[in-house]
Amino acid sequence: MTAATKTRRSQSGNSNWRQIVAQYQNPDIRHSVGQILTSFVPYFALLILMYFSLSVSYWLTLLLAIPAAGFMMRIFIIFHDCGHGSFFKNRKANDIVGAITGVITFTPYYRWRHAHAVHHATAGDLDRREAGDIWTMTVNEYLEAPASKRLAYRIYRNPIVIFTVGAWLSFLIFQRFPIVERSRRQVMSILWTDLALLIVFVAAALTIGLGNFLLVLLPVMLMGTSLGVWLFYVQHQFEGVYWEHHQDWDYTKAALLGSSFYKLPRVLQWFSGNIGFHHIHHLSPRIPNYNLEKAWRENELFQVEPITLRSSLKSVQFRLWDEEHKQLVGFGYLKTLPKRAPTPTPVAE
Repeated sequence: MTAATKTRRSQSGNSNWRQIVAQYQNPDIRHSVGQILTSFVPYFALLILMYFSLSVSYWLTLLLAIPAAGFMMRIFIIFHDCGHGSFFKNRKANDIVGAITGVITFTPYYRWRHAHAVHHATAGDLDRREAGDIWTMTVNEYLEAPASKRLAYRIYRNPIVIFTVGAWLSFLIFQRFPIVERSRRQVMSILWTDLALLIVFVAAALTIGLGNFLLVLLPVMLMGTSLGVWLFYVQHQFEGVYWEHHQDWDYTKAALLGSSFYKLPRVLQWFSGNIGFHHIHHLSPRIPNYNLEKAWRENELFQVEPITLRSSLKSVQFRLWDEEHKQLVGFGYLKTLPKRAPTPTPVAE
């Protein structure tokens, strides 16, 4: 067990966390509106600039897409907070802004809100790994899986797939269809979001042209979704992370030990809406993103060993959960295990 893990585990025993987080759970309308203005205005201004830059150089357009993707990520954090009911005190205000930001980020609000609530309720629980999480198999599960499933898992866990094609398909394609949803509200959320996007695309085709619209929006979406998936990945796939079977699973430990404190450079922290304080967010998702740093700064409970931008790159090598040693490992770890005897084939009588 590393020193960082020991520090995190010692902090998780604090039983006064409910009283601590309650101090930071009140949304401030001035902060919320200010965050909307400082996210929406520059985002759409950059999209307009990107459109006009098409007549100059597409390299300039792509350069402008970088900060635009950052603002799109910041808008997703507003969407995220609305889903938790933490951005405004009024539930309807959360739902309205959540639905609007859901269209901007290509994410059906009510469908995502439900899936993300499940994620918060099951994070770190080996017996309740949900589809909304990063697919993570244990070493034994992988070794016992058929060859086709092992191949699919290796493809899925390839960084190029997760952070590019996988991220793009998830946001741009898969979320357009009600495949597994059973709730009418979730299904209608998908359909209404799709309808709103269709209207946007038709309006763009009739004004600036569909080709120009895609040349502007597509690089922003591709970069933004890749960044978003990376943030989600590193928040729960890091050295010392907590996983337990349901009978031993503990909510507090799952939050403080199963979610990272991703200490980013100041500008990246701003664009990512303080989501790097993910251990605090999982302990209390009702804290607005703009209060997370204050909670971290004022309480010893949250002073856990951070993951830095450099150290987070190590997370890319993690592929499987080793139940015996309670740690994430790479595929190379399998070579150190003793070879298993093949399972005998049943003989028909």
